[in-house]
Amino acid sequence: MNLEELYRREYGHILATIIRAVRDFTLAEDVVQDAFAAAHTRWIDELPANPVGWLVTTARNKAVDQLRRRTLAESKHEEMIAISGPGEGAPQPLDSLRLIFTCCHPALAAEAQVALTLHTICGLSTEEIARAFLVPASTMSQRLFRAKSKIQLARIPFEVPDEEALPERVESVLSVIYLVFNEGYAASAGPDLLRADLCEEAIRLGREVASLLPAEPEAKALLALMLLNDARRGTRINADGALVLLEDQDRAQWDTTRIAEGAALVEPALRGGRPGRYALQAAIAALHVHAPSSKATDWPQIAALYDLLARLHPSPVVDLNRAVAIAMAEGPEKGLALMEKIDLPGYHLLPAARAELLRRLGRLTDAKKQYPEALALVQNNAAKQFLEQRLTELECADSSEAS
Repeated sequence: MNLEELYRREYGHILATIIRAVRDFTLAEDVVQDAFAAAHTRWIDELPANPVGWLVTTARNKAVDQLRRRTLAESKHEEMIAISGPGEGAPQPLDSLRLIFTCCHPALAAEAQVALTLHTICGLSTEEIARAFLVPASTMSQRLFRAKSKIQLARIPFEVPDEEALPERVESVLSVIYLVFNEGYAASAGPDLLRADLCEEAIRLGREVASLLPAEPEAKALLALMLLNDARRGTRINADGALVLLEDQDRAQWDTTRIAEGAALVEPALRGGRPGRYALQAAIAALHVHAPSSKATDWPQIAALYDLLARLHPSPVVDLNRAVAIAMAEGPEKGLALMEKIDLPGYHLLPAARAELLRRLGRLTDAKKQYPEALALVQNNAAKQFLEQRLTELECADSSEAS
């Protein structure tokens, strides 16, 4: 493991531990960044035996130094003693969960909750989060600053809330955990499609929340959904890091342990009352992983589940997935007709899905018009290369027909 990989895997854990110590997001971010900068200078040949412990200790010491230099150092005396005293050499697993509940406090706007969690837990840059939210980087920078300031000024506690306060926070927390998982499963930007560290972290946090809330079906459903999707993670790219579509994945290589664990959680999550959005998505994921092949997939049942999901928990992304399922169940023409009514500006998967259905219909000229639109929007290199390959194949096929 090199320093860059360590940063991607451990940044959020280290930051959560330092935030717990200093109760100051900005200070914690500064000293953790300084610790990694120091490591870059010190670790010339190889990483030390306990690199995470070294980074935590270095960041803590830098926090003490900064507090000493502040004009209010006298009032911070107790905090300085707590920070500079003996502490654990590695992050505690519960720190990340505490951090998510802090970021998801109801005093913060929903968009700020998500952005702050992606910034802290995932270590995404302001620019990366701005692209995901389709806003300028300056706007996102201000949003993050205001959220961190509000946590500081309102003295929002860095803790998992008590049982009475949990229900009002759970929806936001589950939503954020799922966004963390999705960022690992299909990175919004960067060279790699997958970030296994984020997938594993989201699943770990999902287990923690499901354990905290044993009577909450959506907590179990989210864990099921992540496990079932993650079971396919290793087959979503080939040896060269290129994207592999679901229909072309080697199902024999799917993780059967995760499939079994996830599937066992689906039925209880669907029982009684109105099914939640994670329960319905988990049921769809279960149909995919239990199908022996792409052709043998129960697409009519998947389309029916998307119908229900669109009625109970509507969103443009659900509409797009529903259109794809109907295209697979009833033919590409029906899927295309539904896609014409979907408004998803800035979302590359809409023109990419249109292009794929047009390609399957043999309408190559129309398909070629969709791929440039998708390419103009995509930020992930692996997804971009896949779309470029598809466009090249169409252009070659068109040239062959013309000759």
